[in-house]
Amino acid sequence: MATIASAGASQAVLDKINNAGLLRAKGLISGEWVSAEDGRTLPVYNPATGEFLTEVPLMGERETLSAIDSAHNAFKSWSKKTCSERSKLLRRWYELILEKKEEIAQLMTLEQGKPLKEALGEVSYGAGFIELFAEEAKRTYGDIIPSPYPDRRLLVVKQPVGVVGTITPWNFPLAMITRKVAPALAAGCTVVIKPAELTPLTALAAAELSIQAGIPPGVINVVMGDAPQIGAALLESTKVRKISFTGSTQVGKKLMAGAASTVKRLSLELGGNAPCIILDDADIEVAVKGALASKYRNSGQTCVCANRVLVQDGIYDKFAEAFIQAVSGLKVGNGLEEGVTQGPLINEAAVKKVEQHVEDALSKGAMLLAGGHRHRLGAAFYEPTVLGDATEEMLIMKEEVFGPVAPLIRFKTDEDAIRIANSTEAGLAAYLFSGSISRAWRVAEALEYGMVGWNEGVISTEVAPFGGVKQSGLGREGSKYGIDEYLEMKYICIGNMLP
Repeated sequence: MATIASAGASQAVLDKINNAGLLRAKGLISGEWVSAEDGRTLPVYNPATGEFLTEVPLMGERETLSAIDSAHNAFKSWSKKTCSERSKLLRRWYELILEKKEEIAQLMTLEQGKPLKEALGEVSYGAGFIELFAEEAKRTYGDIIPSPYPDRRLLVVKQPVGVVGTITPWNFPLAMITRKVAPALAAGCTVVIKPAELTPLTALAAAELSIQAGIPPGVINVVMGDAPQIGAALLESTKVRKISFTGSTQVGKKLMAGAASTVKRLSLELGGNAPCIILDDADIEVAVKGALASKYRNSGQTCVCANRVLVQDGIYDKFAEAFIQAVSGLKVGNGLEEGVTQGPLINEAAVKKVEQHVEDALSKGAMLLAGGHRHRLGAAFYEPTVLGDATEEMLIMKEEVFGPVAPLIRFKTDEDAIRIANSTEAGLAAYLFSGSISRAWRVAEALEYGMVGWNEGVISTEVAPFGGVKQSGLGREGSKYGIDEYLEMKYICIGNMLP
């Protein structure tokens, strides 16, 4: 694999993380750090340098079944703990993550590539879910229903679903885990975590801190390796009562089909194709800042990235000029270096996908306004790119590019923008920029998306519900609503209540 000049710096950072006790390279089952039963391993590389970081167990069906049994056994006692007991343990986990914020962020940058500043932000964001649900653990209220019968009392109580299998992606290796695990634990569930094979180390560091926080053995288990085997074991087990997944729509559909045999509950946060609509009454400076943040955060590798930038005719040229100037100020490099705002893509395959989308757009008449090629650093680096005069026939308008490429497309009327924005089966996030409250409100309500940012390009926060409509998923994560995904309602009818 290709390397860059700063490659040697990784080992010093890795040694620091190891000295802090956070470099774990084994799976976690029943509170024990374990290898794969057959001894197989999986290498973990730094995408910025190509360096080998370490290796982790390549686990499969047997290890996953052991983890499920561990979680199932732990559920019996964990679900019986009081809400206050679970809350205190979650709170301690949150505090430990913040105490080790710098080391976790550095580890994340090493294995995922995002700039250290972004990684630090993700640690705070990810820890925020644990803090939020430590508090929500005390608020899983039931109901007493007014009875139509004088001799009966009708009650509704909420109880934990049971063992939860969580399957998470590589682009946010901490936050996607805590967003699922924190509400599950707060509700009284236990979990089996399958982190992405490309970024397992951040997940293992978080699991280590959960042990230090006093969360009992078996409540959190971590397996990684053979994704099809692990997924099949989670789906087929009757002990697993829920699957929570973040990833592609294609895989989400397979999980839906697989969950049918045991009628598991599902939470699915799937692919997006986010439109970013710039109306002609928008503040150009605000729109450029918002579109830039939405598009190029994490080098364009987020499900809520602006995938299509729709600009109204009257301000197209003015916006494009300002946007290109802002993009030219982005600094590409190793995420550990000062001032870097754009790290590498996750691997070579990701770069090739970006190249395919750019080549397709140019072949169909798009104008290259900025970037459009790999960065001189080599490896998995790609220049922040802007394409002008994009059309709906281009591949990049139909699929997530998942990279630092912004196609600009003209539109004439608000109705045109809404039609173009909704012309996809995805419905995760959308953005719009306008100076008119009534106009923006009308457009926002017409957009077929689960989340809409108005005059704002970064909308994710632990206190708001995150999720999509159409083929972008099922359920919501975060906020006070997120814990309901891990609870069952039980109706209790008490008879013979007359004196």
